Amino acid sequence: MDNRPVEPHIFVIFGATGDLMQRSLLPALLNLAGRGHIRRESIILGTARSAQYNDVSFRKLAYESFAKAGISLDPGMTKWCDECLFYQSIGDEKLEDFSALSERIKALERELNSTGNRVFYLALPPIAFPSTIERLGEVGLSRSPGWTRLVVEKPFGRDLESARALNQLIHRNFDESQIYRIDHYLGKETVQNLLVFRFANPIFESLWNRDRIHSVQITVAEELGIGKRAGYYDRAGALRDMVQNHLTQLLTLVAMEVPVAFDSDSIRFEKIKVLRAIAPIMDDQVVLGQYGRGSANGKEIPGYLEEPGVPDDSRTETFVAMQIDIANWRWHGVPFYVRTGKRLPERITQIIINFKRAPVSIFDPTGRCDMHFNSLNMMLQPDEGFDLCFEMKALGEPLKLQTQRLHFRYAEAFAPLPDAYETLLLDIITGDQTLFVHANEVEESWRLYAPVIEQKLPIHTYRAGTWGPQEAEKLIKREGHVWANS
Repeated sequence: MDNRPVEPHIFVIFGATGDLMQRSLLPALLNLAGRGHIRRESIILGTARSAQYNDVSFRKLAYESFAKAGISLDPGMTKWCDECLFYQSIGDEKLEDFSALSERIKALERELNSTGNRVFYLALPPIAFPSTIERLGEVGLSRSPGWTRLVVEKPFGRDLESARALNQLIHRNFDESQIYRIDHYLGKETVQNLLVFRFANPIFESLWNRDRIHSVQITVAEELGIGKRAGYYDRAGALRDMVQNHLTQLLTLVAMEVPVAFDSDSIRFEKIKVLRAIAPIMDDQVVLGQYGRGSANGKEIPGYLEEPGVPDDSRTETFVAMQIDIANWRWHGVPFYVRTGKRLPERITQIIINFKRAPVSIFDPTGRCDMHFNSLNMMLQPDEGFDLCFEMKALGEPLKLQTQRLHFRYAEAFAPLPDAYETLLLDIITGDQTLFVHANEVEESWRLYAPVIEQKLPIHTYRAGTWGPQEAEKLIKREGHVWANS
């Protein structure tokens, strides 16, 4: 972690009794405090509708969450919790409830002799975003004597129309410079290092174009099913839940041009240019799937339609594979293949850059000497790192080539990696928007996928525990490609 200075502030979290707060945000904030990034002049103010909590019982809830996560507190961190964690109920979320919240914030700021720096983090269901944002504006909390920042969790709308409406609502109350649309994938070290890898190493950037790259694959595979999220997932599906945000963000970072500076405005400008250069996606470039019954690790797995809370006639996709073409000079003719799915054989997120083969094999002109692609494999999970794959002569066997790997893993080279939320929360409180999504990115992404959503394409069944429907294999094989399965 870096040593950027952090000004005293109040970090207000809506939905503070919910799962995201207890599972991810609280541990991340605790770790930041332990590293000295959140000083004792700062306050974490949890807020939710529940009136059963006060400052003391909210701290008790935090201690229980730490215990469940296996986090043991030393006396210094216990003291930090007692001094910095507070709670304020917002009841029925009426105007007077937010006025009371505003007064509590101002009272805490007076105690701290604070300059009025504030973060409002919406750890809420999307349906609660509009009313919360409106209320913050109505009671004057969208502005302060210091700085004010609003953090919004995905999804950023469910289609182009709703995304535009949400952006308009936000902009009526906050400036775009105050908005931090958070996608936790962008907090991973490998994602951040992708730009450094490209632009600090000319050996790779000089190859990063249609003359040297054959194809790109981006995979986000999940081993688990939908769990207890049927209510949300059946309305969203894999396209809205994963492709429109996570996969598209990864694609733009791979494909973007060199920014004029390494700052948020320059980087986000280049990402938006990529989205605007993507050619319309044709029906035959998309495969949708839904997992049926299957097995994994010797256990039977129910199909999606058998999951609790899923309608018997649901046509929600749990798998998407897609070919994306970028119509610009750098990438013309280079297919980008993206896929994501639930109940696949393993949990893995990877980006694979396949470089073009030599035009002629001098080792065996008849073609019997199999030459694989040189490839760069960027692993985001479970083990963040890079592999560079290249061809070598097999020991003792003439004319037989063998693929070898240059291997790098962050966990082996450095101290334990910070959690993605730690990275992003530190960026929020230091005012760095580089890893956050701009309003124009959101709208361009929805514009790109709107025709796919509206088409009601066929849903192909695949067995749980496999790599998706056979149609996904056919999609990539018709251009002579093969999916890289871990």
